[in-house]
Amino acid sequence: MKISFHGAARTVTGSKHLLELSSGKKILLDCGLFQGMGKETNSLNRDFGFDPASVDVMVLSHAHIDHSGLIPKLVEEGFRGKIWCTPATKELTLLLLEDSAQIQEDETRYINKRRKQLKQPQLTPLYTKEQALASFSCFETAEYGFWTSIMEGVELQFTDAGHIIGSAAVHLKINEKGSTRQLSFSGDIGRYRDAILRSPSTFSQADIILLESTYGNKLHPLHQSTPDLLLEWIDKICIRKKGKLILAAFSVGRTQELLYQLNQLDLENRLPQVPIYLDSPLSLEATEVVKKYPNYFNQSIQQVMKSDVDPFNFSSLRYIRTVEESKQLNYIDGPMVIISASGMADAGRVKHHISNNIENSRNGVLFTGYCEPHSLGGRLLSGKSEVSIYGVAHEVNATVGLIPSMSAHGDYEDLCQWLSSQDPGSVTHLFLVHGEYEVQVDFKERLIKKGFPFVEIPELHSSYYLVK
Repeated sequence: MKISFHGAARTVTGSKHLLELSSGKKILLDCGLFQGMGKETNSLNRDFGFDPASVDVMVLSHAHIDHSGLIPKLVEEGFRGKIWCTPATKELTLLLLEDSAQIQEDETRYINKRRKQLKQPQLTPLYTKEQALASFSCFETAEYGFWTSIMEGVELQFTDAGHIIGSAAVHLKINEKGSTRQLSFSGDIGRYRDAILRSPSTFSQADIILLESTYGNKLHPLHQSTPDLLLEWIDKICIRKKGKLILAAFSVGRTQELLYQLNQLDLENRLPQVPIYLDSPLSLEATEVVKKYPNYFNQSIQQVMKSDVDPFNFSSLRYIRTVEESKQLNYIDGPMVIISASGMADAGRVKHHISNNIENSRNGVLFTGYCEPHSLGGRLLSGKSEVSIYGVAHEVNATVGLIPSMSAHGDYEDLCQWLSSQDPGSVTHLFLVHGEYEVQVDFKERLIKKGFPFVEIPELHSSYYLVK
């Protein structure tokens, strides 16, 4: 058995891990889009590092684009197998892939106008909306907790990862030459004190583990209240400065938590009378999908729903659906909150809002989760005084900040708690993926002290033979 790492290797994006069995059959774990990697982003997304037509089965941990975003390209280049995921992941992925294709087509068209003026070659999107739609026929679903045969000698089980609705840790029981081993892939592990979702589930003993490590050397602050922090920012930017507060949030996960926390402030009569715009049609659709799975919510929010039938809505919330409505927000003078995607601000309407508002010192830009250092969000959070957006330089005069308590990724205590159901001595290989290298080095030392004998930090396109 051999495993190769073609994404999320010493970085937090582009998740793709290819398992090759002794029979020659190949299983791909995730097929994510690289995001926020600067000039390397396009070339990384153009070349898989393997032949898509040679892959027999794909398993998808969850819907986020850095885990699902290259599925249409995979199918377009020859993949003809099934893509296994949970039912909620299927619904969300269909929304996100269609939106991703639309964004790529729109942004390619926008960039090509400038390239044409400069007499530069025209670019093509990674895939089109039509190609995204064509990939949907490959999806198959399995519920949490049940073992399902996905090919001869291989069974699949999903357990709740607590990251976003439908997110799963992936477990494969692989029988080769009369011997059975379990490979477990964490996907992205959520937090054990999430505002909305259930905690990550325990899982049966694994021989091989692929573990995300986004916050492998950090602890999330426990003393900070997310509603209170939001209130502070709204007061600072909208009430005192009479400015616009732009909240960059992923359409799936962070947007729903923002709406829930703002709704809590409204229920407590603490939310200022400032218009709050949700400028993301995708977020609206994703929120409707999230509402369909209340059984995935934790007990706290289920208790709230006994008296508040829609915990994601409140009186001052306004929905922006069309591009024209989105553009009109630029011409409205006065305080407001704009919630828009994407979370790293590298694509989508939020990028345009930041472009139009970043130079005004009355305004604020607030991030709600991890931003890859090369992304627009990462560059703004690093304190740069000037950033390039769509090839145009902008002075950074607006106030830029981060609410770390809203991260959907578990910190090192959460990750270690997820591993606590395992006997470290029985794990023959533990690979750290989906993390920055310096963070992974720190986390590796912590895991070795906990008794895991083999902890490896794979490089991009590296391969390992999984011998006992």
